[in-house]
Amino acid sequence: MAGHSKFKNIMHRKGAQDKKRSAMFSKLSREITVAAKMGMPDPDMNPRLRLAVNAAKAQSMPKDNIQRAIDKAAQAGGEDYEEIRYEGYGPGGVALIVEALTDNRNRTATNVRTAFSKNGGNLGSEGSVSHGFERKGLIEYPVNAGDEEKVLEAAIEAGADDVESDMGEDGGHTIWTAADDLHAVATALEATLGEAENVKLAWKPNITVDMDEGAAGTLLKLVDALDDDDDVQTVWGNYEISDEIMDKLG
Repeated sequence: MAGHSKFKNIMHRKGAQDKKRSAMFSKLSREITVAAKMGMPDPDMNPRLRLAVNAAKAQSMPKDNIQRAIDKAAQAGGEDYEEIRYEGYGPGGVALIVEALTDNRNRTATNVRTAFSKNGGNLGSEGSVSHGFERKGLIEYPVNAGDEEKVLEAAIEAGADDVESDMGEDGGHTIWTAADDLHAVATALEATLGEAENVKLAWKPNITVDMDEGAAGTLLKLVDALDDDDDVQTVWGNYEISDEIMDKLG
């Protein structure tokens, strides 16, 4: 199992999801509704729905909002969302995977393509970059969940594959699992460490690219543009940005 983690830069900047809480709740609601439509409307009987609900709780989404999103799945004539994955390259040759839930494929494709072209990127075909990533389960805990040894022992006991701990002020514990084991490992960890900050399926890069200040600034504008789109759920990348550069970029 591994040590220090800077995964917060790979998914996006720490706290970037807090910029627009209403937009974030909208994306979380969409995922809950889709998950509830795909299986039972009971989180205990539907692993994907449980993950979606846990993610919403971790972002302090009100219980009423969560229940409304679940109930929406049973309503006749509701929106039908389609899962789409886009792949492409950003500044500096960075590989990006964009996950979207949309009720209008053409609109989303146009918006994603525009974001790439206006911010130094190029949208590729499906499969063009995903071969450089692994589909994994991701569980995140704050620093105060425990010291490195406690979290490591809990993760091993729960059946996790890897743990990365950053005990700095903005750090935390990143726990990786096999994709199929995510629900079981998250449940086991909750009994030991409490509720996680984040539980979701992730695209973990096999190799990361260190970014200089110029390329990093352009890349983060691209990621922001994608993240601001209502249809885009998550942006994953294989980039690494040092804390020093992140501080300069603000």
